[in-house]
Amino acid sequence: MHILFLTDNFPPEVNAPASRTYEHAREWVKAGHRVTVITCAPNFPKGKVFDGYSNKLRQSENMDGIRVIRVWTYITPNEGFYKRTLDYVSFMVAASLAAIGVRRVDVIIGTSPQFFTAVGAFGVSCFKRRPWIFELRDIWPESIKAVGALKEGPILSLLETLELFLYRRARRVVTVTHSFKRALEQRGIPGDKIDVVTNGVDLSNFRPREKPVALTERLGLTGRFVAGYVGTHGLAHGLDTLLEAAEILAENPEAEAIRIVLLGHGARKAHLVARAESMGLRNIVFIDSVPKSEVADYWALLDVSVIHLKKDPLFTTVIPSKMFECMAMGLPVLHGVEGESAAILAKEEAGEPFEPENARQLAEAIIRLSKDPETLAQYRTKALEAAPRYDRANLALAMLDVIEVAAGQRDRKEVDGAVSGS
Repeated sequence: MHILFLTDNFPPEVNAPASRTYEHAREWVKAGHRVTVITCAPNFPKGKVFDGYSNKLRQSENMDGIRVIRVWTYITPNEGFYKRTLDYVSFMVAASLAAIGVRRVDVIIGTSPQFFTAVGAFGVSCFKRRPWIFELRDIWPESIKAVGALKEGPILSLLETLELFLYRRARRVVTVTHSFKRALEQRGIPGDKIDVVTNGVDLSNFRPREKPVALTERLGLTGRFVAGYVGTHGLAHGLDTLLEAAEILAENPEAEAIRIVLLGHGARKAHLVARAESMGLRNIVFIDSVPKSEVADYWALLDVSVIHLKKDPLFTTVIPSKMFECMAMGLPVLHGVEGESAAILAKEEAGEPFEPENARQLAEAIIRLSKDPETLAQYRTKALEAAPRYDRANLALAMLDVIEVAAGQRDRKEVDGAVSGS
């Protein structure tokens, strides 16, 4: 089977969408299938093309047996709704044109969060007369309304109409959470065409390791209890809460040896750095994004990981994939996200929750855990026990079952129960 996958995030980018697509495609190739990925020049999150790449009309490479075709797009930092939309639309057009030239395709996949990629996949499926799958990783455009990037009005209504059209026209819809599936069912999308394949972790890359001594020394973290956030610094993540927690910690003599690390980039990074300076914070360390091969070393700096999203009903449906990376690393989690992901953490007993945007609650939890090595050890043990249940290799094969059904190569009844949430 030849799988054609359209995505505007792919390695060497290191965000969750890039990792999910690459790790799934790698397993599909191992299972004997051909995979062609159409993407753009790597530029996320800074909106600058990575070294060794250029924003050409077309370039190609082979990555672990995956044929990767990169197309020209309008590249801009992740700042401003209209510029980002132009970026998305340019990829939709360029990827669609490139896809037309890919021969003997059996099935097409378009992935969100922004659904212009899915629009492209739908158009290519019409041209090639092949089925297509909508992989839904975020409820978009609802998510851009939740962070205040777009207000109620005719543009939002038009986007929501297009969104529902795409769900209906896809052969299958694959969501990453059960909450997403329920939300689609409530909007009239038949549940029997929706499959849930959650995010997971590449256990070959993320595993327990000692703190890297040289890196710890270089960052001034030797002898410190380190709490940290690793990931995109975007509008949805509400990372001002971590700055406010750092300010509370700075005023508490019991927290003198505690440091907070924020690693990554995004639309709010410059704001966060400037605000930390204006607040006079000396207990917070900002680190720029690092290559995927180094991410695990930076996770290993931490004694506890902080996961956080803004307090909004939409984000109760989200499961941050970094939670599974923490489990694989044996890293306890302080979880500032309500809903489905909090339920997973509670079930696995791999950390504890705090109220989103509640800086005092977060600061108190960090202080408490810094003094309680026994509880930290229990969380580590539970996290490592849980990690194999979210092995990306198994999840990739579950999604492959869905793809084979969509392509008409297997009967749905044969794979019922194999897919997460079935």
